[in-house]
Amino acid sequence: MSTPIDDDTPVYVISVAAQLSGLHPQTLRAYDRMGLVSPVRVGTRNRRYSMRDMMTLREIQRLSRDEGVNLAGIRHILDLRRETEALRQEVRRLRDLADQLSNELEAARSVAALLARRVRGNAAAGGVRDASAHEDGRPRPR
Repeated sequence: MSTPIDDDTPVYVISVAAQLSGLHPQTLRAYDRMGLVSPVRVGTRNRRYSMRDMMTLREIQRLSRDEGVNLAGIRHILDLRRETEALRQEVRRLRDLADQLSNELEAARSVAALLARRVRGNAAAGGVRDASAHEDGRPRPR
């Protein structure tokens, strides 16, 4: 049985990543040193690039060639995009948590309403005594 490959699975060695991206392997190494693309290390030396890394390399090329952005600007853009994505994930997590807490609150309110109805029913039937009264029913002094 094979393991599914997603966008983050490191599969491409540097020579294949260079060929697919149209960049020289030394350029990929430089981008790694600069933190623009950080492939997974297998062993001590071998870099493995994921599909997400390949998409980032294409975006670096586009920003550099088509938009004229220098590498420092590209790093800033990529950092902002990563931060934005992390914040989106946090918002999704918090929305899910808010939904869960809302559901739990609604369930607690339902239980409280049920208990209140039972207490009122018992009190009406004479099954519950007022805790502020004596055994003989007289009110306790305050």
